[in-house]
Amino acid sequence: MSKRNLNLIFLGPPGAGKGTQAKMIVDKYSIPQLSTGDLMRAAVSSGSPIGDKVKGYMAAGALVPDDLVVDILLDRLSGDDCRDGFILDGFPRTVGQAESLEKALVKRGMQLSGVVAMIVPDAALLTRLTARRICRECSASYHLEFLKPKVEGKCDRCQGELYQRKDDSEEVILNRLKVYHDQTSPLIDFYQKQKKLYTVDGNKKIEMIFSEICDIIDSLN
Repeated sequence: MSKRNLNLIFLGPPGAGKGTQAKMIVDKYSIPQLSTGDLMRAAVSSGSPIGDKVKGYMAAGALVPDDLVVDILLDRLSGDDCRDGFILDGFPRTVGQAESLEKALVKRGMQLSGVVAMIVPDAALLTRLTARRICRECSASYHLEFLKPKVEGKCDRCQGELYQRKDDSEEVILNRLKVYHDQTSPLIDFYQKQKKLYTVDGNKKIEMIFSEICDIIDSLN
């Protein structure tokens, strides 16, 4: 059964399993998962005035201003499928963005229900991400610990060669984690002071994490 006004933010480092949990929450509570990256790409494709502004920043290799990102997000929140709530994934990333979002929501008579932060040790994330392998032929994804191919180095589907993406190298992942912690630590403090932060141990089994998140969501109503 759908809950009303479940306006949620999901925080978590790369590899924490945010996407997996968000999809399960979407299915259970019938609220959409919104990615600002997807929304900006859609705005550019639409050719709308706001999309043209975003395109200009992207073409110049510049960061899209927070206020513009929030405008695109608010436009999406006016959709019928968001009337019972939403899950924000990938935004906000900084305290500045969180403040811009809060002001914009207040103007619309809206507020956040809660912020769910998935906590996973860096060592566990490193194991998860560096062990990922991709098929060169069909792009199927494998994991050397959790989803091994039947034959080492070969894709089960097409027998293509499995390789590690540059983005999955230890050096790149450690840098991504540093950026995440640098940005998100102040953000976690920000929402903690507002008493809207709920932390979940993301190092447990998927079903256990999902159950904990559902308990949090149900407590918000």
